[in-house]
Amino acid sequence: MPTYVTLWQYTQQGAQTIRESPERINRIEERFAEVGGELREFYMLMGRYDTITISEFPDDETAAQAILSVTEDGNVSSETSKAFSRESTRALLDGLP
Repeated sequence: MPTYVTLWQYTQQGAQTIRESPERINRIEERFAEVGGELREFYMLMGRYDTITISEFPDDETAAQAILSVTEDGNVSSETSKAFSRESTRALLDGLP
């Protein structure tokens, strides 16, 4: 399955309810699983972004739906990138014209 890296920032609402974050992480994991995805990693960050997730989904559309369903709650904003594994990167580079 394709891998996606999502950088999250707390909104004002999310920051005001920061103590609920562990519970929200569990809900994120459940939502991702409901659509056939998997939350592989979660990290809290210091810097511009507050947290990062590394997840897998069957396709881009499913990833977008899952991420949007989390942001819809109003606690976070997000920026997601599709990630390519070392093997996928090699295959892409080998296929260059």
